[in-house]
Amino acid sequence: MSEAKLYGWLLCAWVAVALAVVPYLLLRPAPYGRHGRPGWGPVVNARLAWVLMEVASPLLMTVMFVLGDRRTNPAALAALALWLGHYVYRTFVFAFLLPSTSKPMPLVVIGSGAFFNVINAYLNGRWLFSLSPARPAAWLWSAPFLIGLCLFAAGFLTHVLADRELRHLRRQANGAYVVPRGLFFRLVSCPNYLGEMIEWTGWAIATLSLPGLVFALWTAANLVPRALKHHAWYRKTFADYPQSRKAIIPFVL
Repeated sequence: MSEAKLYGWLLCAWVAVALAVVPYLLLRPAPYGRHGRPGWGPVVNARLAWVLMEVASPLLMTVMFVLGDRRTNPAALAALALWLGHYVYRTFVFAFLLPSTSKPMPLVVIGSGAFFNVINAYLNGRWLFSLSPARPAAWLWSAPFLIGLCLFAAGFLTHVLADRELRHLRRQANGAYVVPRGLFFRLVSCPNYLGEMIEWTGWAIATLSLPGLVFALWTAANLVPRALKHHAWYRKTFADYPQSRKAIIPFVL
């Protein structure tokens, strides 16, 4: 079987898995953070856990770029820069800025996240840097790329600022959970998740690729159920939680 055919089957299977995980996550959120619970085996320090879980994505994407035939192509370089911009933040900056009181993460969650990142980086990197038709430099001035870039930047800024606000609140409260207020939290309980959804929707538009669209689908499949669980937890835990606030999509959900 050729790589192109195997790639197509893998992409289809990946869509099916994304759709399958939604009902499960709606019932049982991944057991880390505030939704952590016993019975999931060995745990790892939160900072190290995030590094181990995410590091495969920037490394493998870089490998896909080096192995590809577009090392001097401006459109390929721009895509790599966007990817690495997010994952350097998520793997190292976000991880090492976590409060020391952050709960450890089960090894099984780390393994699941790392597996996702390997498949996802392969699908996106192999397509962009080898299997798809090469895009000319003029692509960087096209409407899809510019619209996608704006969405990517807006989503990245949203979730970075939301992450910072959550860290600040946790430190003020000595590690305890409190009701987040201000900035984007006026509208939704999980603006960090909303930001990531916007970001990877922007990626899908900027690359105008099927694996990019599948990544955006996976982001929603993972984060919408978790945001709903966060929202329900906030309402159950804090009697004064704002009733008008939605979980992840302002005024809608």
